[in-house]
Amino acid sequence: MKDEVESVLDTLRPQLMQDGGNVELVDIDDGIVKLRLVGSCSSCSSSTMTLKMGIERALKKAIPMVRCIEAVE
Repeated sequence: MKDEVESVLDTLRPQLMQDGGNVELVDIDDGIVKLRLVGSCSSCSSSTMTLKMGIERALKKAIPMVRCIEAVE
């Protein structure tokens, strides 16, 4: 499942990089994907929206085993 998640994240990274940020996969545990936003994304006021409405939605659509995502520091 890690490779599948990385593949989806790779499709989203160019958009994040345009704004000076990125996302890192930290861990996957029982369908919960733990991610770290880096660069300008880590301090952006829209980071929660980016995670939930952008990244989580894309991951759930592509990988039905994904239950949710969590942001980690």
